[in-house]
Amino acid sequence: MVFVVCGPTATGKSNRAVEIALGLKHGGEVVSADSRQVYRGMDLGSGKITQKEMRGVPHHLLDIADPRNTNTSTEMYNVSQYKKDAERVIEDIITRGKTPIICGGTGYYIDALLYNTNFPEVRPNETLRKVLAKKTLNELQVILQGKDFERFESVDIQNKVRLIRAIEIIESLGKVPTVKRTLRKDWTIQIEYIDKDDDVLKNRIAKRVHARIEEGMIEEVERLHAEGVSYERLEQFGLEYKYIALYLQEKISRNEMTEQLIIAINQYAKRQRTWFKKHLPK
Repeated sequence: MVFVVCGPTATGKSNRAVEIALGLKHGGEVVSADSRQVYRGMDLGSGKITQKEMRGVPHHLLDIADPRNTNTSTEMYNVSQYKKDAERVIEDIITRGKTPIICGGTGYYIDALLYNTNFPEVRPNETLRKVLAKKTLNELQVILQGKDFERFESVDIQNKVRLIRAIEIIESLGKVPTVKRTLRKDWTIQIEYIDKDDDVLKNRIAKRVHARIEEGMIEEVERLHAEGVSYERLEQFGLEYKYIALYLQEKISRNEMTEQLIIAINQYAKRQRTWFKKHLPK
């Protein structure tokens, strides 16, 4: 059995995954499915579960990548890498007689695990990337939306790097890739989708943003920058890291940072909801 706990941000997925793990006879282990929690030092901003909140339940695929990304300035830890890492971890958990619990809000990561999907191997096109890097966020969104609306729905449209990579793949293959996918048969999968009413979720998001600021989220971003993560790179991570980076560069005020961040997270939660309703196995 492989459990999946998924849904929009701020709905209580991490706590629910721990509850499931603790309630299993032979014990469960959580496999994170979050595209930012893979990075070391990105804790408050990504909503990473704390050691106390884990309650002794082992968690995997947290803190496995360097946010400075010393290999290349334009590539991030991607879904293809995640699929390989997560499948290795899940098979190990099963081999040891435990139960894997995939938990997260990155729909594209979860989708990659639930289906037998082959991802196209496309090498970086530095010439194209330089051209696309000069375009605004809105221009990139329009380009991707016109070329592949389904990918547009799934990608973080506030993240220039991911938009550029999606366009790069399409341009490299000469067309929108047709990916044949079938639900994998080697796992028995049980999915628990978690959501909240709009008003409740909006309130939870706003409270969480203010609480994390009080807990030191701005200081976390300052520390990441001091450790070598550029402001450009921080902005590429989107949401909390983007708006706090803009604030630290004095491009927006503290109030603007908070207000714009809350709006952006609510928009992201809506996109997550749309993705899961469309792509989760029926």
